[in-house]
Amino acid sequence: MLTRIPKGTRDVLPADSPRLQAVEALMREKARLAGYAEIRTPVFEHTELFSRAAGETSDVVRKEMYTFLDKAGRSVTLKPESTAGVVRAFIESGLYAQALPLKVYYLSAPHFRYEAPQAGRLREHHQFGMECFGAQQASADAELILTAMDVLTGMGLKGVALRINSIGCPNCRPAYQEKLREYLRARTDKLCKDCEERTETNPLRVLDCKNPACQSELADAPRMLHHLCDECRQHFDELQGFLNAAEVPYLVDTGIVRGLDYYTKTVFELTTDTPTGTLTACGGGRYDRLVEMIGGPAIPAVGFGMGIERVLMLLDQLSPEDQRLRVPGNAPDVFVASLHKGLAVRAFELTLAFRAAGLNADMDHAARSLKAQFKYADKLGAAYVAILGEDEVTKGVVKLRNMTTKEEWEVTLASAPEALKALIHKPVEEE
Repeated sequence: MLTRIPKGTRDVLPADSPRLQAVEALMREKARLAGYAEIRTPVFEHTELFSRAAGETSDVVRKEMYTFLDKAGRSVTLKPESTAGVVRAFIESGLYAQALPLKVYYLSAPHFRYEAPQAGRLREHHQFGMECFGAQQASADAELILTAMDVLTGMGLKGVALRINSIGCPNCRPAYQEKLREYLRARTDKLCKDCEERTETNPLRVLDCKNPACQSELADAPRMLHHLCDECRQHFDELQGFLNAAEVPYLVDTGIVRGLDYYTKTVFELTTDTPTGTLTACGGGRYDRLVEMIGGPAIPAVGFGMGIERVLMLLDQLSPEDQRLRVPGNAPDVFVASLHKGLAVRAFELTLAFRAAGLNADMDHAARSLKAQFKYADKLGAAYVAILGEDEVTKGVVKLRNMTTKEEWEVTLASAPEALKALIHKPVEEE
């Protein structure tokens, strides 16, 4: 139906916008403080980019992508995640030739995945993410993790917990995968259908299965953390050293593998407490070979993604006293009310003068009576009403009324904007 929103999408209505803007402002500020600059990439890319980056066997590529042929018969895909597109831009624009590391972030980027909609996860969802190119030290991993935590705690979210793991690299992972595959083959009849297939194509993904039957079979499964090469082990130890130095508590969780094939070494998740249990609010890790896989030079990288809809859902569960966001109000500073339609041009001019002075100003656009204009101004939450009548216009003045105290002041039309600003910023007198 034309008047029904597609399944798995949502509208952001005017009443919801101020809080979303406050969330975005906090994310921008935390990214800026860490030295990250914004990047924006197209909402669709060539399909091959995602299949090469995420891996042909990943659930994203096999089941969840919105892929179609354009009018020239080329296969394009609405982006299911942003890292691949950011890497493509990094290579195509020659950003790797700049001084490294290069730090970028994206904000409210739309992503599309065809999956069953659930709380905080929609078919069209938006993400905040940060990517750091050219930094091989574990300090870059720790910096990103701490910035993500600052975003979540800065909103007032409670019980934010960090879980980390290392999934090795192409040097040590193949031998481990074969050990894990042997373990899983002995239990194939007890695994879900998806995990039966993953056993042969991508056994690490079995560790991430949420099926209770599969989880019960993984209690004694070999873990990558016990099969790391010296380089990966040293990197993971260094990451823990940086986190310890920042006095950030964390849990080593060998079950974290993430859902995309490009991850190497560090993987992490940030979770938070909710009335219905623990929920993942952010995830990411290192992808040291992705730039090279897509066609660029061998440059290490690390990043994370944070679902904005999920963050908003978590904020809904906070009590008012726990909210830390500074949500801007949208009520007018002043509403210009005129006695009759003949004064509409004067009201329009005064409204523009208020706005030029940096005030949120509005006026009547529906030919209401003066009484109705006052009611409308009250519904808008206007702090002041500027009243224009024939006598006021003749004398070159306007009345300013405080909608809370009902006090009135008569000022000249020319001085009205500055007079109102002075009233708005007048300190409250002590009793």
